[in-house]
Amino acid sequence: QVQLVESGGGLVQAGGSLRLSCAASGRTFSSYTMGWFRQAPGKEREFVAAINRSGTSTLYANSVKGRFTISRNNAKNTVNLQMNSLKPEDTAVYYCAASTLVVVSTTSRAYDYWGQGTQVTVSS
Repeated sequence: QVQLVESGGGLVQAGGSLRLSCAASGRTFSSYTMGWFRQAPGKEREFVAAINRSGTSTLYANSVKGRFTISRNNAKNTVNLQMNSLKPEDTAVYYCAASTLVVVSTTSRAYDYWGQGTQVTVSS
């Protein structure tokens, strides 16, 4: 089992940047595929980015490709999401998630553990 705690959210102007971090408990962090999802008010949770166990393979939603970068540090049990060129439509609660599957999935059902979320608000 793993516990996830997100940090780094906040209010930023359009065009700005934020870096989200997710700290994981436990000694088996490197055995989890990690993902970031987001949920805006009145909308369903959607996939943002994911990274495989070793950090050698990543996947992004088309809406953030080229602007967001996911990375992980297995020695520090952390996964980060660098968000650049932020847009008002990026406003949402961002969630970190861990999956026991080997494949990198865009589906929330594939993820077994979730953090509590961190709010990101982008003003126009």
